[in-house]
Amino acid sequence: MEASSSTSHDPALFHAPLLHHPRRRSSRPLKGFAVIFGSVVFLLSLVILIVNQSPEPLASNPSSVTEAGSYSMAAQPRGIAEGVSAKSNPSLFDKVGFNWTNAMFYWQRTAYHFQPQKNWMNDPDGPLYHKGWYHLFYQYNPDSAIWGNITWGHAVSKDLIHWFYLPLAMVPDQWYDINGCWTGSATLLPDGRIVMLYTGSTNESVQVQNLAYPANLSDPLLLQWLKYPGNPVVVPPTGIEDNEFRDPTTAWLGPDGSWRITVGTRFNTTIGTALVFQTTNFSDYQLLDGVLNAVPGTGMWECVDFYPVAINGSVGLDTTALGPGIKHVLKASLDDTKVDHYAIGTYDMITDKWTPDNPEEDVGIGLKVDYGRYYASKTFFDQSKQRRILYGWVNETDTEADDLEKGWASIQTIPRSVLYDNKTGTHLLQWPVEEVESLRLNATVFKDVVVEAGSVVPLDIGTATQLDILAEFEIETLVSNSTEDEVSDCGDGAVDRNTYGPFGVLVIADDSLSELTPIYFRPLNISDGSLETYFCADETRSSKAPDVTKRVYGGKVPVLDDENYNMRVLVDHSVVESFGEGGRTVITSRVYPTEAIYGAARLFLFNNASGVNVKATLKIWEMNSAFIRPFPFEETLFQEMVAST
Repeated sequence: MEASSSTSHDPALFHAPLLHHPRRRSSRPLKGFAVIFGSVVFLLSLVILIVNQSPEPLASNPSSVTEAGSYSMAAQPRGIAEGVSAKSNPSLFDKVGFNWTNAMFYWQRTAYHFQPQKNWMNDPDGPLYHKGWYHLFYQYNPDSAIWGNITWGHAVSKDLIHWFYLPLAMVPDQWYDINGCWTGSATLLPDGRIVMLYTGSTNESVQVQNLAYPANLSDPLLLQWLKYPGNPVVVPPTGIEDNEFRDPTTAWLGPDGSWRITVGTRFNTTIGTALVFQTTNFSDYQLLDGVLNAVPGTGMWECVDFYPVAINGSVGLDTTALGPGIKHVLKASLDDTKVDHYAIGTYDMITDKWTPDNPEEDVGIGLKVDYGRYYASKTFFDQSKQRRILYGWVNETDTEADDLEKGWASIQTIPRSVLYDNKTGTHLLQWPVEEVESLRLNATVFKDVVVEAGSVVPLDIGTATQLDILAEFEIETLVSNSTEDEVSDCGDGAVDRNTYGPFGVLVIADDSLSELTPIYFRPLNISDGSLETYFCADETRSSKAPDVTKRVYGGKVPVLDDENYNMRVLVDHSVVESFGEGGRTVITSRVYPTEAIYGAARLFLFNNASGVNVKATLKIWEMNSAFIRPFPFEETLFQEMVAST
């Protein structure tokens, strides 16, 4: 296929261009051989600021940035008074509401990410695999699209992609959980039994840990759950605040034959802590001396996760795995910052203490599970494929009024496999589960596309609302030497230039580039002359609507000497999941465009570096929609399918 022209970009559409390059022709894809791309477009396509867009504060340090704006003094975030993390965005209360249409709201709903038919969802709970079905439980409000009346929703899947909604698994109907059935975890015992531990908020708003189990283990769908008559099984220990003690983990078996769980809490309001409890029967527990880990200055730890990883990085491990060749990951969701942090370290099975490999990157002060809009993640061991699977909650960044209008709020990420990165020895690798590739439709290949410094190149793939993008970049230095870059981290977004970046892709963009979301690398020249690279996502121009949160996200990503810059980007309407360098650094974004929707959504390459050209090779698949619907109990075919499993 020969290169041909596509929609031109009139410089008159752009406001205050920063660079002036001769215009060139745009191109169509070539498969299997190189093509030099034309269509160099004015840099201003990256920096459009529409007059009627209310700009958000830009993050000077995206790796530790907090919510854009400050909380309104007139309102407290929903959930705080009830003893959980914030479940609303009061910082948007003083924004002028955008006049959303039903078509815009409809477009925002994802096509292949899990979300309920309607209403509010938050944390993933107790994921497990049982008799041929993957089970996902989740925090759910059956009555409204805002947080409250938290029950356990339930869905099942054969492949982690196509889901069936099932009846509610647990509802708040006992004194020990009447104010909410909150987050919990499943443990699969060697004899085949399943135990589920979860936090309940009592009639006095005390956070306690409760036990539940399936009524019928022979039921592949696990439709009925029983609560242990002796609940609660764990109450806040002496010295622990009644409303800061929650989210029990999957249990692991110690060398003494007893089981351990850890529960998140805090000491003296600022020291994030994971307590360890011991049990032999899951109904009686003993608090062990000391703590699994505690980090000053990190505040309340919730949704703690603790699991082993093999240092050869080949397969996932059961939570109970111990011994040589194994590291342990400790993860906590920080209530103060609404960010999931993890660290890799060593677990002493005798003292029940965990020590980070790098104390300077301990839990809460180092690596993040996801550098974007992401929280309350939880893993489980998939015994059917010998892998560890990670789920994460992605909430909305619009207003509660908008969520009530559209009738739903929040999604789950595409499940990710998790492995130890044995090339760096410092990171985890997160990657979309292989099953998502079953949704791939037609592929388009672009090979060796030259993107000159300060240019944008349209990629002629048609509508770009549901995509799976693999992209690799090489840089060609144009300057003989450069000084240390003044820009740090992700800077103020893709408009912030330095010698080597930023460069990447523009997703969910319209033809005029009035709305766009850059996903990019920013290599920085540091004092010793080497490059330090950040992987970033810039939402600041993702929407003209003023009443949505738009931020710059990102974090450092190791790029080794034998590696090019590579990314994978999953685009699904209002969510973008981006994986840098094989999943060493991951960013989830929520975007709410007003014009770059339906057939108007486009994809571009860009290079806003001042001193390098970039050569890009991409393979892009259009993605099909997943089947996510109520379980067809009345259909004989499905009844037989369930029976056969």
